[in-house]
Amino acid sequence: MSDSPRLSHLTVNALLDRLASSDPVPGGGSAAALAGAMGAGLVAMVAELTAGRPEYAEHDGTVTELKAAALARKGLLLTLAEEDASAYEAVVSARRLPKDSEPEREARATALRGAMVEAARVPMRTAVVAGEVLELAERIAPIGNRNAVSDAGVAARLSAAALRGALLNVRINLPYLPADEPLRLSAPAEIARLEAAATEHERAALDAVDARLAPS
Repeated sequence: MSDSPRLSHLTVNALLDRLASSDPVPGGGSAAALAGAMGAGLVAMVAELTAGRPEYAEHDGTVTELKAAALARKGLLLTLAEEDASAYEAVVSARRLPKDSEPEREARATALRGAMVEAARVPMRTAVVAGEVLELAERIAPIGNRNAVSDAGVAARLSAAALRGALLNVRINLPYLPADEPLRLSAPAEIARLEAAATEHERAALDAVDARLAPS
């Protein structure tokens, strides 16, 4: 990543080409974070299309708050996309370290342990932030500009996919963590909590979207 442009600086086509290449970086973890960032951008857009309009005046304060929260999480998820790519690169680099002597094997094991912990920690953080974006989508769906309600629904779908995708990346890395690593011990319960919350908030958001899309 140090010699490559930041993911957020790539054109859409260049980013997709990177994802489609044989290079494992960026991979699914970065893609999940970027999906969440797109969801956050859509929440901010719905808020922007709602604020200041007379017919939605009663919600001005709320949509202004939601826009700020969405933009903050968009930036955070873009950072997490970069961190995910860097974390996996660190894993690859650690695996390539020499292991001919005992000191080399110990140094390699230490480096690999730290890299694997980070490779699980970053997507866990991505899942948490994506869950926050999903809650923002749920909140704006029933009060945002009716003409943009489908965008609120897409935001909910994207952020839910981001959360679930990030958790897949947590799960694939957990078995490589030492048995006594705190993250390995705490992750299963946190994964279950996040998945359950995602199901609840996504359903509520889409119910609100469906209600507003129904013919009057």
